[in-house]
Amino acid sequence: MIFFRYSDGYVFCISVFRRFIPRQKKKEGKTNMMKMTFSAAVSLFERDKGWYYVPVPSHLSKPLEHLADRGLIAVTAKIGNSIWPTSLLPMGDGTHFIALPAKVRSKEKIMLGKTIEVSFEMRTR
Repeated sequence: MIFFRYSDGYVFCISVFRRFIPRQKKKEGKTNMMKMTFSAAVSLFERDKGWYYVPVPSHLSKPLEHLADRGLIAVTAKIGNSIWPTSLLPMGDGTHFIALPAKVRSKEKIMLGKTIEVSFEMRTR
């Protein structure tokens, strides 16, 4: 890639190598990453229409920080019979959380304050 920076601050990028580098095939099959499981109470961000979430223990998320892309760590989460692709999202204080979609909350009958068991595995984007 070639980057050009103009005097007014705009950056222009040209990808000169794209046509010369063959695309690699995605590896098929499962990864060797192990499933991580924890229990936590469901919380709600204190904003108008805030997200429901479960805080991820730091001993599970800290070793995975090197895999983060813009702070997000791609995982596949499971609660009960519900499985969905999501990310470990940064809280801003060095910890991470998993957001709980409304479909999952209604299907699994999850309410604020309830302690639930969550498991997750790493996934590729």
